[in-house]
Amino acid sequence: METKSNEIEFVKNQVTSTFYLVSMNTEGITHEESMVFPNNEANSMNWILGHLIYIRNAFLNILGEESVWEAEKFSCYNRGAVALERKDEFIHFEELKTYMKKSQDRLEAKLNTLDGFAAEKTKDISTLCLHEIYHSGQLGYLRRILGKPGAIK
Repeated sequence: METKSNEIEFVKNQVTSTFYLVSMNTEGITHEESMVFPNNEANSMNWILGHLIYIRNAFLNILGEESVWEAEKFSCYNRGAVALERKDEFIHFEELKTYMKKSQDRLEAKLNTLDGFAAEKTKDISTLCLHEIYHSGQLGYLRRILGKPGAIK
């Protein structure tokens, strides 16, 4: 007997898979390594992970759940922020990982309570899933740029 809609199961799979990719690609990366900006231009791992969490808060809010952090305090991770200019505001990479885990726990818990999405939220939810896939792939490339072996075999 199916209790959840296919769209809920689809999104649960997306956020679980993305969390796995992010976790694998950030494993063994030091805070110092997370602060490297390739060519002094491309975003660092620290910014990308913080940005994922920042946007995950919007994802949580769309689902009616609380953010894992205060947006104003962490605005250096918002879309459009010039990461290199705001790197002094970044938090320790290990702390970012705990926020990512907290966001994952909240997303999974919330998705487990839903039977479906409001039609007007479907496009936003789909775009947020794509956003996570896009940036999790960037973390994989940055891992290689930092001289680490690929995490996804």
